[in-house]
Amino acid sequence: MNEEMLVVQDLHVSYGSAGDAVKGVDIVVPKHSIVTLIGANGAGKTTTLLTISGLLKPRKGTISFQGKRIDGLSADQVIRRGIAHVPEGRKVFRNLTVYENLMMGGFCRPDRRAIQKDIERMYEYFPRLKERKGQRAGTLSGGEQQMLAFARALVSGATLLLLDEPSMGLAPLLVEEVADIVEDIRDQGVTVLLVEQNAELALSIADKGYVLETGKITLEGEAAELLRNDQVLESYLGVQC
Repeated sequence: MNEEMLVVQDLHVSYGSAGDAVKGVDIVVPKHSIVTLIGANGAGKTTTLLTISGLLKPRKGTISFQGKRIDGLSADQVIRRGIAHVPEGRKVFRNLTVYENLMMGGFCRPDRRAIQKDIERMYEYFPRLKERKGQRAGTLSGGEQQMLAFARALVSGATLLLLDEPSMGLAPLLVEEVADIVEDIRDQGVTVLLVEQNAELALSIADKGYVLETGKITLEGEAAELLRNDQVLESYLGVQC
């Protein structure tokens, strides 16, 4: 069995007096795997990722990365541990060039030579970014901006990527391309925790899946098994069973 890279236990997260948005979530992400978290809008998927990345603080529960607690760390400390968050909507620095965006990915790293080496590696991996390295990120297509967001996260030296809705707003052909990229990232040895509303896409590339409903995990298992589950087929894939 694969080594556990990320372990989330009994996670509760609240927004002020509004009650818990996440209610006792347990997630295990094995090393060198793609694990997906699927569910409707408002289920708590993004909140879970924001809490893992240190942008929100849990009210209760623990988050462990490579055997060490990280739930008390700030966002920059989490990045330094090797976790990078690619947010919903990509959030590239639109007025900066592709190259400058990639440099921003390494802002927590002290070794500039290593950052440059990783940027060159990203250019090999994403040739379109090399072609557009002097171009402002805001002028890129949606698919190119998603590539840039992935590459910027990888320049941080991350061993775990948190991906929030990477297919959102993309044309069908680009969605397939993004799915291929996520699988390639996993095959290069980077672990992925993927949040997606496109359940079919997510479960088709993931090794393991969790279904989140109103802040609670209601189903979990091998992704291939969840793709055959009647509840998943009816609720998320529109198939009448």
